Amino acid sequence: MENANNIVYSKNAVEFVAVANEYCNLIETVATYKPQTLLDFLRKLLPLLYFKVSTLPPMEKISDDELEKYVSELEYNALLTKWLLKLGEYDLYHEVIDPEIQFGTETVTASISENLLDIYQDMKDFLTSYSFGNEEVMYDSLAVCLEHFRDFWGQRLVNVLRALHQLCFSDVDWDGSKNVG
Repeated sequence: MENANNIVYSKNAVEFVAVANEYCNLIETVATYKPQTLLDFLRKLLPLLYFKVSTLPPMEKISDDELEKYVSELEYNALLTKWLLKLGEYDLYHEVIDPEIQFGTETVTASISENLLDIYQDMKDFLTSYSFGNEEVMYDSLAVCLEHFRDFWGQRLVNVLRALHQLCFSDVDWDGSKNVG
């Protein structure tokens, strides 16, 4: 367990926890911000989240026990609704998954809100497990979060960042004034 202790209390792990916490707080307090402020903050925070998780060493779970999930479907849907209301018609964007589709007529539509909440769900589950202070659970929560980053939410982050960049530097008139850029 010595190596696990070194990892869960390492500078990289602690910094990742701090950025993940900042991300979750932003997602949860969506109603308190103007859309352009949210988008501008997210376009700066998401690359930092990507960078900080990328500094973690390769890890495998120690325990065979599954980690608990803490974000309920009700909580997820309540936050999703708040984000959908905040972004309105600007929530949907075209996503290019396969480079071949890029030049075709087929498009895939994605939701900024849904992508942000999918990332949130993994971050919040991770932070809740990590906060218990049990070093084995802390280690496993980092390992699972890293695995989910590779397999799921890392790609969502990259995709939604493109859409956020476009919105931040577009001429969207959120409240009668020019957009932040």
